Amino acid sequence: MKTKQNYFQKVKEYLLDSNYLLKVENTESQMFVIDKQEDGIHNLVLDCEDPILIIEQFLFEIKNPSTQIYKDLLMKNRDIIHGAFVLDGDRVSFRDTLQLENLDRNELEGSLNSLSLLMSEYNNELIEFSK
Repeated sequence: MKTKQNYFQKVKEYLLDSNYLLKVENTESQMFVIDKQEDGIHNLVLDCEDPILIIEQFLFEIKNPSTQIYKDLLMKNRDIIHGAFVLDGDRVSFRDTLQLENLDRNELEGSLNSLSLLMSEYNNELIEFSK
């Protein structure tokens, strides 16, 4: 049987093997904060909350909320391969969850690559939404 510590260590190994910068590593709370600037990943939080891994990165705050912005974000969710936009008030983040028990490197990389692709393809729109 795998323990929380095993899951945490497995996620850490996957991140290091993929050349992510571990800015924060908290074994007590089973959480990482990582960066990979060239991929648009900045202060991405990975939280091992057995039985799931929560992946979340704050993107921007909506300064001038409108129905159109929310509609555009929901429509873009359809195009995101893994994860989705989520709202916390007017704060928009990228969020994905994965099962820890069967987590493999490809699955984690798929979620992180999805965020990178989103940031590269949709960056101009995100900047506009934050104005």
